[in-house]
This record gives sequence, C-alpha cells and structure tokens, in this order.
Amino acid sequence: MNPYRVLAIGIVANIGIAAIKIITGILYSSLALISDGIHSISDILGTTIGYIGVRISSKPPDKTHPFGHSRFEPLFAFIIGVILILTAYEIGREALKRISSAEFIQVNEIMLGVVIFSIVSKEALTQYTLRAGKKLNNQILIADAYHHRSDVLSSIAVLAGLLFQKSGFIYGDSLAGIAVAAMIAKAAFEIMEKNIHYLTGMCPAEETIEKIREVAKSVDGVEGIHDLRAHYVGKDLQVDIHIEVSEDKTLKEAHDIGTEVKKKLREIEEVSEAFVHIDISGDNDGKI
Repeated sequence: MNPYRVLAIGIVANIGIAAIKIITGILYSSLALISDGIHSISDILGTTIGYIGVRISSKPPDKTHPFGHSRFEPLFAFIIGVILILTAYEIGREALKRISSAEFIQVNEIMLGVVIFSIVSKEALTQYTLRAGKKLNNQILIADAYHHRSDVLSSIAVLAGLLFQKSGFIYGDSLAGIAVAAMIAKAAFEIMEKNIHYLTGMCPAEETIEKIREVAKSVDGVEGIHDLRAHYVGKDLQVDIHIEVSEDKTLKEAHDIGTEVKKKLREIEEVSEAFVHIDISGDNDGKI
C-alpha cells in the first residue's frame, strides 16, 4: 500500500466535499455548512503537508541527517495539529458572532442531504486512511485519518444543528458551529500531544524496554546487560545497550556476539537501530 496514493486520494476527495459544503452554505447562508466546508479545506491543507512530510521523512540518511529524516514525520503531523487549532478558533469566533446577532436561516432538504453525504463519504475516507496508516505504521497517515474523523463528527454536529434550526430553534446553526470548533480542537490537541513525544526523544513504554532486555539476554554468550537506553527518533526507536561477555572470549567471538545482539534487537518491530557496546563480564568499565 503506497502512502502517497492514500494521501492523494484524501486530497482529491476533500476538494470535492469542501466545495459542495461551502457552495451550499453560501447559497443558504448556513454558518454550520460553511464552517464544515472550511474544516474540509483544513483537511486538504493538512493532507498536503502530510504528503510533503512522508516524502521528506522517507529520505535515506545523508551528511546533514546521519540518522535519517524520520523526525520530519511527527513534525509534519504536529503542524497538522496546529492547523486544526487555528481552524477551531476561527469557526468558534464566527459562531459566537452569529449568536450575538441572532441571525435566522431557513433549512431545506438540500442542506441536509449535503451534510449526510459528507458524513458517509468522510467516514469511508477515515477507515481507508486509518487502515493504511496502521498497516504501514505511518504517523502522518494515522493523524490524517483522525483529521478525517473529526470532519465526520463535525458534520454530525452540523446535521443536528440544522435539524434543530429547522424545528424553530434559531441558534441551532450557530451552536453547531461551536460544536464543530470544540471537536476540531480536541482532535488537534491529541495529535499534537502524541507527536511532541516523538519529537522530543521520549523513551518507550516499560514493556518495550523489558522486551529489549529479554531479547539481548537470549543471545548465546551474553552474560549480562547494563546501561540500557532507548528513545524515539521520529517514530523509530533507537537502542543503546552494553552487553557483558566472558573475559576468555576472543575479540572475534565477542564481536560476533555483539553483532548477533544487534541483529536480534533490530528484528523488534519499533527498533530501527541498535548500538551495542561490549564489556568484560564483571568489569563494566573494561570495554572491548
């Protein structure tokens, strides 16, 4: 499954959905529909940034980035979160202005049909992108999927608001806009919180550390381990570990043990690189 194709499909789909919602909103003076359309535009911008992020993060190591470009992936995912925050602010601000002026709009079947179409199509896009993101372990695709999901939830709020408006509650359209803003902000904070950990080199969960320890100990010739450290570089996990071998091992035998430990550690799903230091058993300062 190609991440570029998934993102491209998201961009094209969001262009169509955004155009339909905004045009309908303008024709019938619906803030809820216009806001929902703006949310879809933010999807387009976010997905485009995501596309660029995938392209950059997949580049191999070079002179300026000797450990690769994987940190660009959560960086661009974080930017998507910032875009969502700005979108939420603008929608909420406009909704409050509408409430203060007590504007009334007429809701018709065309408006309701557009919202229902948006809900169905965006949920399908959410499921497609989320499956691809999990399969590829790609944080940008996963962030983009939840971006689509926030659009589904906002459209549901818009549908409820329009139905209330149709039944005579004059603030239904504007309150739907506030609900959209709150949902977008929630999704934004979740995306930003997750990816800031990747950007700042957070250590993995304790169960992952324990798994690394067990894998290293399982290699024949390893008599002990110490000074185990691991942190994320982007979404990839890098491990730094000291192993202890018997002092009667030859240099080649010790080297081969270290190579086997590195190989086994890199077979762990999240681990992208392992740095193995070889020490004499019982003398942690006596590195070979």
